[in-house]
Amino acid sequence: MNKKQILAILLVLGAMICVDAVRAQQPSPAQPVIGSAASSEKNNSLRQQTFDIVWRTVKEKHFDPTFGGVDWDKVREKYAPRAAASQSDQELYRALQEMLGELRQSHFNIIPPEAVIPEDQKEISNGGIGIDLRLVDGLAVITRVEPDSGAAKAGLRPGFVIKQIDDQTVEQVVESLAKSADRAELKNVRATRRVLAAINGDPGTAVKVVYLDGQDRKSAATITREKLKGELSPKFGNFPPQYTEFEAKRLPGDVGYIRFNVFVLPVMEKVKAAVRQFSGAGGLIFDLRGNPGGVGAMASGIAGLLTTQAATLGTMKMRTNELKFVVFPQSNPFTGPVAILIDGGSGSTSEIFSGGMQEMGRAVVIGERSAGACLPSYFQKLPTGALFQFAIADFRTPKGVLIEGRGVIPDIEVKWNRASLLAGRDAQLDAAVEEIRQSQRKSRAVK
Repeated sequence: MNKKQILAILLVLGAMICVDAVRAQQPSPAQPVIGSAASSEKNNSLRQQTFDIVWRTVKEKHFDPTFGGVDWDKVREKYAPRAAASQSDQELYRALQEMLGELRQSHFNIIPPEAVIPEDQKEISNGGIGIDLRLVDGLAVITRVEPDSGAAKAGLRPGFVIKQIDDQTVEQVVESLAKSADRAELKNVRATRRVLAAINGDPGTAVKVVYLDGQDRKSAATITREKLKGELSPKFGNFPPQYTEFEAKRLPGDVGYIRFNVFVLPVMEKVKAAVRQFSGAGGLIFDLRGNPGGVGAMASGIAGLLTTQAATLGTMKMRTNELKFVVFPQSNPFTGPVAILIDGGSGSTSEIFSGGMQEMGRAVVIGERSAGACLPSYFQKLPTGALFQFAIADFRTPKGVLIEGRGVIPDIEVKWNRASLLAGRDAQLDAAVEEIRQSQRKSRAVK
């Protein structure tokens, strides 16, 4: 593997969970159209080529030649007949995804062509009602409601529990995930994204939401979806465009707050500007809750805005090469206290940044254990037009901790709590602000 390929892999670490969410938003695939015998033979040939490429790529490029103890040759024997019998591309993709699930690792995904935002699309076309949510003890709990959104106007509040979306219960929306061989943490993330995807849809269309309010009374609201705020990132190689959100504000107590939903290149300039904006603040909070990752090199770039000494966030190791996420200090870095918020939806680049900053002693990590989905990956286009995301390296922190399957463990654990949300409080953010204040008090005492 040459230096150019390694650089591409470092840049596109991959947002496995984010892409999964895009896929979940698509309608159920139509039944295959019966065409000519020649057309059918051509499709079958493309599907066979696709299966062979996916299996062989894992065989030849997986960073662990033992595949974590999985007999990859036997896996082929198990899934080859299903692939050969596939009557549609969608059927093949389901078989391939299940085959990749046998590895029980993140960043192995099949993304159908219809699930990828076209590279020539310049504006957001999706709509939503203005909420975010998490699965807390099996309940779909609203964690954030955008001011003046359709959800806010309908009376939905943080802490309310979504029970049904149109004619499907939340349990029905996520039931197919029970068959997956994925780890429980990844299933939870996918389930969360799938519920959100069911709520979202085309702007101008309506969705009926049945929910429990603060007194557990069942209510229903029909809400018109509005165009999502934010922007689309440009395509980067085979890494498809992503929907991006960015927020920066000053909290009471002179604390800077930065939140973004995915690591993509346009966000980097916004982060730089926000860090400079908060240069005189008493502390800085990065909110990476629900952020699935993205462009890996951004972790080092952002860390360079926050340190005065060269360091490393960790190392990605392939079969024959390894590469460090080196941090180079930038001019006039922010030197005040830093807190990073994470939860079970924080993956990939979010884990590299938070885990590395934690071990550098440069930031306090607060919230819940992250997804443990931290494998540098690559995107490849398949003969059927689908994208194949596959991991080609593992990642270890500077102290040698493997993040995949383990996650980043917060210094201060604060779980999502429905009671505090109903009371109008974000307990995790409150804990981060308090940590910043304690650091400020200690700094003043030393002076």
